[in-house]
Amino acid sequence: MLKKILVANRGEIACRIIQAARKLGIKTVAIFSDVDSNSLHVEMADEAVFIGSSSLDKSYLNPNKIMAAINKTGADAVHPGYGFLSENEKFAKIVKKSGKTFIGPHPKAISLMGDKIQSKKIAVDAGINTIPGYGGAVRNLNAASKEAERIGYPVMLKATSGGGGKGMRIVHNSKQCQDALVRTQSEAAAAFDDNRVFIEQYIENPRHIEVQILADQKGNIVYFPERECSIQRRHQKIIEESPSIYIDDEIRYQMGMQAVSLAKAVNYFSAGTVEFLVDQDKNFYFLEMNTRLQVEHAVTEMITGIDLVEWMIRIASGENLDFSQDDISISGWSIESRIYAEDPANDFLPSTGRLTYFRPPVESKEIRVDMGIKEGDVISIHFDPMIAKVISYASTRREAIYLMSEALDAFLLKGVSSNINFLSAIMSQSRFIDGRINTNFIKEEFPEGFCSQKLLHSNLEYLLCGVAAIHQADYERSFMISGQISDQIDRLKSLSWVIRLKEEKYTAKVSIIDSGYQILLENKEFLVESNWKLGDVLFKGRINGNNFCFQIEKNGISYLLTYKGKKTDFLVLNKTAALLQIPNPRKNKNEINSSLLSPMPGMLISIDVSKDKIIKKGDQLAVIEAMKMENVLRAEFDCVVSNIIAKPGDILGAGQVIMEFKDDIK
Repeated sequence: MLKKILVANRGEIACRIIQAARKLGIKTVAIFSDVDSNSLHVEMADEAVFIGSSSLDKSYLNPNKIMAAINKTGADAVHPGYGFLSENEKFAKIVKKSGKTFIGPHPKAISLMGDKIQSKKIAVDAGINTIPGYGGAVRNLNAASKEAERIGYPVMLKATSGGGGKGMRIVHNSKQCQDALVRTQSEAAAAFDDNRVFIEQYIENPRHIEVQILADQKGNIVYFPERECSIQRRHQKIIEESPSIYIDDEIRYQMGMQAVSLAKAVNYFSAGTVEFLVDQDKNFYFLEMNTRLQVEHAVTEMITGIDLVEWMIRIASGENLDFSQDDISISGWSIESRIYAEDPANDFLPSTGRLTYFRPPVESKEIRVDMGIKEGDVISIHFDPMIAKVISYASTRREAIYLMSEALDAFLLKGVSSNINFLSAIMSQSRFIDGRINTNFIKEEFPEGFCSQKLLHSNLEYLLCGVAAIHQADYERSFMISGQISDQIDRLKSLSWVIRLKEEKYTAKVSIIDSGYQILLENKEFLVESNWKLGDVLFKGRINGNNFCFQIEKNGISYLLTYKGKKTDFLVLNKTAALLQIPNPRKNKNEINSSLLSPMPGMLISIDVSKDKIIKKGDQLAVIEAMKMENVLRAEFDCVVSNIIAKPGDILGAGQVIMEFKDDIK
């Protein structure tokens, strides 16, 4: 067994590897850049080594720095996690040549499967179903257009060394081809140091299904129940589950055997994942093989009871699998939600800043939280915006969805924007609950983007009862503070309130009883039981015997409630005040924004217009790179560029002015 492992990563996956190593009695070494010195993975490891500045090529993507840390600490192995150097053949070779152990497959397998063009050729030779496309890299617009016409639109441009949803563009016609090729090549070069791009047919409305494999160094290979990864934004997964409601036993077997065949074709060992696209007729096609641990490995662990990270370490130590294919079965259902520092209401653009409040849901047998941050940490522009994962487990899919919904409702995070409300809203979508999903789910269900205020109310009566109970407790406290409680105690036992929700008004009579509050809401009775205390951000309890949880922010007599992804303002008044209260008049302004503002913190890659240039709605204005993704900013209206403020290479803050406009086009 290995003695000391250096974890060549950061964040939640570094913490996860450290936990697995500790379970096996193995010491660990963390590495960190100058923005990570106080990170959770640094605190958890037995040792920690500083490896450089926040620039990735001077720290986490620098093999020489990492090898120096390995030699300094005497580590005999390195686990790369995912991302960074996890699928870098050169790094794996350097580790192997140094006499250390790379916890992953051999460098040749990484090379063969990391090159998407080469891996597809190997898959074809191995008899695996593949997506129709071009067998080589397209270097220029002429080649890309020619192949796209041959294959037939729509097509997908993909980075040859890509992964994680980066370096991918859907092209629907020849006009889109040039910009898509330039952006894909640029993003591929920045993320993978390889600007080669290939082209293949775009499968309409597919499901993204993947098969986890585990192989030892003696040639024993097993496959696990599939993972459904179809809920995606920017071609990147945000919700995964296992098993898939769409896959039957026969397809599961066929996909599993094809995954094993591919692994055998490259003499694979360690953990790996073979990804497929499945069309509307349940035909499945090989997509790629990830020669590393996957972000979503947790759902497989939950339904099988097998620790994949532990087995990666055991296999790297030379151990053989002590179980066979017949020993792997499906037990229950598991769902994972990825928590990202991003703004779903602003096209999922990444968010940066300090975590001023961070309270994940309580872990249990049914809820697991994988995270690598803590309250007070800073989310920077240098790394992927994923900050945690919530995993639920239950005997059925519907129960797993319910538990996930509860957990997300109880997840408190402030200081940066996050996708928690968006994930919570998805859990309440009838289409998701029924399992009618594909990779276009988010575009189809939220065609105008995500706005929590526009969601339909779920259990409005329960929210009204919760607000009434909270306000009653707050009102009681105000009397206690002023010393009036002894005189008013009988009156406080039963009070009536008017709750205003926009133009709607509801009357609630609240009576204090031993077990909580008895509420008469619009002539319907409700029993609210809760140990909630004034000042608590979470209101948890039972209403008419049903579990209930929502987040609450108080502002005077107004309460902002967050429940199942929806934020709602409730105003609570006594009857006299309600008669006098006049709603604020609605504002109806149609103003043209006279400036182009940076929608997020990031680096300005290019300015694509000049001063005094007439631009049309939809024209490309600039490109910003943030968290390893390029974002194109386009004109929202016809106008003239009056002034350019920023220049390429500038590090911009959110809301910083890039250029200014005037609308007097002549």
